[in-house]
Amino acid sequence: MGKWFDIVLIFVILFSVLLIMLESVKQIDEEYHRTLLTLEWVVTILFTIEYIARIICIQKPFKYIFSFYGIIDFLSTIPLYLSYVLAGSQVLLAVRAFRLLRVFRILKLVRFLGEASQLKSALRASSAKITVFLFAVLILSVMLGTLMYLVEGDEAGFTSIPMSIYWTIVTLTTVGYGDIAPITPQGQFIATVIMLLGYGVIAVPTGMVTVEFGKRSRALKTGEDKVEKFVHVNTQACPSCSKEGHRDDASHCYNCGSLLNE
Repeated sequence: MGKWFDIVLIFVILFSVLLIMLESVKQIDEEYHRTLLTLEWVVTILFTIEYIARIICIQKPFKYIFSFYGIIDFLSTIPLYLSYVLAGSQVLLAVRAFRLLRVFRILKLVRFLGEASQLKSALRASSAKITVFLFAVLILSVMLGTLMYLVEGDEAGFTSIPMSIYWTIVTLTTVGYGDIAPITPQGQFIATVIMLLGYGVIAVPTGMVTVEFGKRSRALKTGEDKVEKFVHVNTQACPSCSKEGHRDDASHCYNCGSLLNE
């Protein structure tokens, strides 16, 4: 039943996000506003029931309420109610902002990603290396941006050091808007070097995370008759501490040791 509930919830989340997108289309909203609003209320009520049910079922409700998923569930439920509580023309902008907060429902899908826990662990393990790398890229951008400011000047659009740093970052990330471009041979040579460095900016952090992700994947393998077998995890939440990501064959929580199925 829990698995079917998760499947239905995924479709409801995707349907609610589709409603938000359709509502933002002026022609569709003008013609089907009442229908979209009715469907939105149905979805909001379903999410409200889900949120209340989770609070009632868990032994430590406050831990869930202030957790990542608890906050996401709350943000997915409350905006439509707030848009009707606040009244007056001076708060129309705030009402629109509250309605747009419903897009946070897409984050509810995070708990259903089977590899999310491994990816999170890989990012956490490589966070120090990535931070150092990004700091080095920032220093490099400041140095190269300042150099481009000295070489090119106002005529090419490099009107200040911050503007030159902006151009360096845009070029380094291989985006290349084309709003500013070097015109001197020296500047074009520096730009070529920055473009080549851009490939390293993409490859290095990707490689770091990939290596850590591979380590986490191998750690989830167990040997059985010399044949590799993956240990699958599910979205079942511990009734005591609300931790998710338990093995399919687990009977107790890996975090607090409580019995999963009483």
